[in-house]
Amino acid sequence: MSLYQLQKLIYHVNRDEAQRERYRQNPAEFIKGYDLTEQEAAAALNVDVRALYTLGVHSLLLRPFTLLHKVSNEDYAKALAGLE
Repeated sequence: MSLYQLQKLIYHVNRDEAQRERYRQNPAEFIKGYDLTEQEAAAALNVDVRALYTLGVHSLLLRPFTLLHKVSNEDYAKALAGLE
């Protein structure tokens, strides 16, 4: 598992305008620049909120990332329902 790399990817997309634009243009290619497992890459590409959270992505990184992908508060809460 490469949680550091996954969180680094999300941090770059959240905070760096140039990186965000590169990500938006070709997410699959952008993700190749990070040492991710297949599961981590799939979760990031699919913006799988539940998977990203269970993989260990901190909520202070996760929520802004999901907002960039227009995930509503309701959908975000549903994705995390039942987790502690």
